[in-house]
Amino acid sequence: MISSKILGTLLVGGTLCVASLPAGAQVKTTTSETAGAATHEVKVERGEVTYVSGNNVIVKMEDGTVRAFNNVPDSVTVMVDGKPLNVHQIKPGMKVEKQTITTSTPRVVTTVKTVTGKVWNVTPPLSVILTLEDGTNQEFKIPKGQKFNVNGEMTDAFGLKKGMVISAQKVVEVPETVITQQIKRTGTAPPPPEEIKQDVPVLIVYAPSTTPPAAPVQAAAAEPAPKKLPTTASNIPLIGISGLVLLACSLIAIIVGRTIRRS
Repeated sequence: MISSKILGTLLVGGTLCVASLPAGAQVKTTTSETAGAATHEVKVERGEVTYVSGNNVIVKMEDGTVRAFNNVPDSVTVMVDGKPLNVHQIKPGMKVEKQTITTSTPRVVTTVKTVTGKVWNVTPPLSVILTLEDGTNQEFKIPKGQKFNVNGEMTDAFGLKKGMVISAQKVVEVPETVITQQIKRTGTAPPPPEEIKQDVPVLIVYAPSTTPPAAPVQAAAAEPAPKKLPTTASNIPLIGISGLVLLACSLIAIIVGRTIRRS
């Protein structure tokens, strides 16, 4: 929002014509700033580095989303254990945090332009021509409804007369907000892998689908052969069997002979 207010005897509005003034200008400009109370907003983002290749980094954020940071400048660093690490020094598994502090400061920029001169000619209610201190004449357009303070009395453009010495001031106030950001990046290196001590027994667990290796079988030592086989049988059973065979043959021969004689 731009506001104007009368500080002298004449307020020259936004149509103030100063472009044609010489370098040793009679128009004096001053600028001042008035700052208000600043507000701060802090945004924190956390994640874990999952992939690093060259200047490209992939981070899994705290909310589960995955973000890819491509072409990260070498000047961007992360403070880890008090040391700044660039993109080529960070490793997968590292926890990182980005803190963005946004500061908003309202302020009002006030610009004051002052012109002093003698009325040379006036065309009410449109414009007035002033003779400036360097002897040059300059025309200024008069804003609609403008009032003038002449010798302590308020008048409009129709009250201006040739020869009157007046000071014209234009005051413009422009409110604006200045925003600055401060970014802090910190990280925590992943813990080193645990070393397996040689003197500590290791328990090996096999999954149900995995067949454990068979235990080695130790071959039994062969017993030496005896030098002389022991006597475990006699010839008596063999003689008995031979006798039975001869008896059976005799019976068969008798039967066959009787059969032949009958026939």
